[in-house]
Amino acid sequence: MIGLGILDAIAIWAAVGLITSSQYGLLAVLVIGCGLLNGLVLSRRAYPIRYLAPSLIFLFGLVIYPICYTAYVSLTNLQTGNLLSKDRVIQLFEDRYYLPEDTTRFAYSAYLDEADAVILVLEDAVSGDRLMAEAGQIAPFDAEDPRITVDPADQSIEIAGYRRVEGLEIYQIVSRLETLVFPYADRFVRLSTVREFAVYEKQYAYDEATDTMTDLATGIGYAPIDGTFTSADGEELEPGFQVWVGLRHFASLFRNARIRRDFGRVFLWTVIWSVGSVLCSFSLGLGLALLLNDKKLRMRMLYRTLLIVPYVMPVFISALVWRGMFNENFGIINRLFKDWFGFAVEWLDNPMLARGTLIFINVWLSFPYMMLISLGALQSIPEQLYEAARVDGAGMFRRFWKVTLPLLMISLAPLLIGSFAFAFNNFTLIWLVTSGRPAVLGAATPAGATDILISWTYRIAFQGGAGNQYGFASAIAIVIFVLIATISAIGFRFTKRLEEVYK
Repeated sequence: MIGLGILDAIAIWAAVGLITSSQYGLLAVLVIGCGLLNGLVLSRRAYPIRYLAPSLIFLFGLVIYPICYTAYVSLTNLQTGNLLSKDRVIQLFEDRYYLPEDTTRFAYSAYLDEADAVILVLEDAVSGDRLMAEAGQIAPFDAEDPRITVDPADQSIEIAGYRRVEGLEIYQIVSRLETLVFPYADRFVRLSTVREFAVYEKQYAYDEATDTMTDLATGIGYAPIDGTFTSADGEELEPGFQVWVGLRHFASLFRNARIRRDFGRVFLWTVIWSVGSVLCSFSLGLGLALLLNDKKLRMRMLYRTLLIVPYVMPVFISALVWRGMFNENFGIINRLFKDWFGFAVEWLDNPMLARGTLIFINVWLSFPYMMLISLGALQSIPEQLYEAARVDGAGMFRRFWKVTLPLLMISLAPLLIGSFAFAFNNFTLIWLVTSGRPAVLGAATPAGATDILISWTYRIAFQGGAGNQYGFASAIAIVIFVLIATISAIGFRFTKRLEEVYK
């Protein structure tokens, strides 16, 4: 209870800060979270939920929230150039200035006090008139100001409590001078070069009534279209802003012929990759498990130990080692091919060979897992079933198809479904070995010959030629989620039928 009281006190302190800074969204999360926490601790009815609360929190934070946020992003135009809110973009445009051709320019002297406050003395380059700028204001220079002393000999100026910035020291405060803006009549005085200030004018003005942005230098109006201020002739202002686009990304995924072709090619290879990897690794693992399950085999423990070596090595290390071995110019495999046959093979540059190489590497990495689970399932099958099959005259192959395999599938089918889902999203191996390449000519998106859906999504999100398309990539991620969920549901339904047959 003492701990709860301390947490509530901290929450109240944080709530006051959030209210002061107008962070009402975070305030709502804080209030709801504290309310639920107090309910769990103080309510007797919620006592059983206390033990589930930590796992539920992690479930929400690591699974449910990312899915919901990805779904939200898929319905927006979030991408390079459209990352900010509309209000922020309007503010950025209204803070832009341009330099008219006939502008007034000022030489300047900068003065700093002990607190690094800045005073500027500006001198008109043409008329020689002086101005004084401080604290965001600009006014005519007043030689009668008691702080100011003007040397009659060289007209140099000293300001009491301030020191003049001399020589190269001015470069140390340039970044600060660039942030200074002083209203001057209906214009603004800003730094134009290291040694000069000039009179600027605002470049853009936003009209809330018509929702248009106007370029004050040219008079051109820009209306917001798909999150970008666009003129009548199609000229766009950057940056744009986030807007709600609904199901547009999903529609383009299936209606745009070029994108649909890329998606179809990547999806087909993803299915081939997943099914081929799982079937090959399961077949090899099961075959080895059958051999190692034979009690007459000598040194079975040694063989088991050696065969699980690929499984205990980190995947990223194995992937990088295999990529080096299959390197066309320096890999040991091609060196052997050159020595034996006189030619090298484009293992990772030829689309078909690269795909076959990836499946081979994945089988090498995953067959020990299949061997282990198959070996465990084999040892759970009663020996009496095999004896009964032998009495009925069943041979070795018939016993395998009628007894061993059906009983294995009851316990292994869920694991195979999980392996398929893992291979379907095995980004690590694809990225470390080929990065989705070789490239496909004429592709509308960065879809390489060995890209699976997840690596294709990553490249669209972070390596697209048109910039980072987070909204479109999120839409693909949602499609992947639906596909995996559907395939898993069908697989588990099939597994349930196997269990009913067994009963």
